[in-house]
Amino acid sequence: MLKEGKVYPAVVEGYASGGEGVARIEGMAVFVKGALRGERVDVFIEHVGHNAAWGRMERLTQRSPARTEADCPYYGSCGGCQFRHMAYAEELEAKRQRVEDALRRIGGADISVSVIHGARETRRYRNKVQFPVAQGAVGYYQERTHKVVDIADCLLQPELDSVCRSAVKEWMDRFQVPAYDERTGKGLVRHLFLRTNSGGEVLCCIAANGKKLPHERELTDTLRAAAPTLAGVVLSVNTRKTNVILGDAYRILWGRDWLEETLCGHSFRLSVPSFFQVNREQTEVLYRRALDFAALTGKETVVELYCGIGTISLALAGQAALVIGVEVVPQAVADAKENARRNGLESKTRFVCGDAGDLAVRLRAEGARPDVVVVDPPRKGLAAEVVDTIAKMGPDRVVYVSCDPATLARDVKRFAPLGYVPVRAEAVDLFPRTAHVETVMLLSRESRTA
Repeated sequence: MLKEGKVYPAVVEGYASGGEGVARIEGMAVFVKGALRGERVDVFIEHVGHNAAWGRMERLTQRSPARTEADCPYYGSCGGCQFRHMAYAEELEAKRQRVEDALRRIGGADISVSVIHGARETRRYRNKVQFPVAQGAVGYYQERTHKVVDIADCLLQPELDSVCRSAVKEWMDRFQVPAYDERTGKGLVRHLFLRTNSGGEVLCCIAANGKKLPHERELTDTLRAAAPTLAGVVLSVNTRKTNVILGDAYRILWGRDWLEETLCGHSFRLSVPSFFQVNREQTEVLYRRALDFAALTGKETVVELYCGIGTISLALAGQAALVIGVEVVPQAVADAKENARRNGLESKTRFVCGDAGDLAVRLRAEGARPDVVVVDPPRKGLAAEVVDTIAKMGPDRVVYVSCDPATLARDVKRFAPLGYVPVRAEAVDLFPRTAHVETVMLLSRESRTA
């Protein structure tokens, strides 16, 4: 039995979902932060659980050729990245293996993840950032805490975001604007939200515990001087004692409250609360793979559940007869309809608002028999009743876009007794240097490729 506080020699065999190295010591899985596959390490055991243990590297006795020096001074103190200590090729293989292991172990699917599509750029790719704010600090949370690490420049975000962050911090310091304290519910500035587009514009939003900010004019002047491509400054009012970042009410302090962006040849208008994938270039790769899996000929009816503002739906509409998008957020549905109009796809799309499970049942009752169903659910995956209803609608193919390998695998297992089997799976790295990974899975009513 492993003992806490003791040091054990070990060989690292693979990676956990959070990027930690995994070794086996006396038959128990031990998670070792910062250890790489193939390395020999001496592990100091910090905690022993029922089925696994956690430790830290006391000493590295055999180094992996994939080990690199972290290129960020905040790595280790900031919780944003997990893979800056290894070569990118090793990171990609760790993510590919994670998806494949989940599908086999949790999903019971004897399938290989044939490829992971790596990113051309592993730096400065994020088009949206949300900085938590504390007194004297604007940055990111330390790993597994709510302590804010003050970060002057993050390598995942455009330099323009760092410029805006410094301008807001300067304004707060100059006018003694208090940061929000989540323990007491007192203070004002909670988060700084920044969205950029491929044209180099930036939209700035201050999430605050109040309906007004002190020295609003000075804030907008400071931001405009620092960032000439500033599109607008918005206040989001969030007076609830919650960890939700944005509030329900917005007020424009200067400029406009939206940006335009293009994706897969379509243009989209993005407000602060709009959902849009944070890595535009890799999102196009992800959607191209989903389109390829859907195998559309121009005659099909497609249902997309969790359609958001219609980004995937519009990509599908170019190759289908009709796309029906389903989304629970009313503003997102309104945005999806407007995006279809702006891109000349109104006649090939229909967007409806409501819970995915309820509306899937309604569509089935209306006699909707889609050829293909596409789902891109939140991290929690599909509810069991949604899986059942999709199967009852009887599509030939289900294309599942997932941001969590574990819930994807669980849902693949739910589909199996309903006659849908996994055919292909590919991973796409939308979030280089972090532990997140996206997957595209094709399920078919037949065991052969559709």
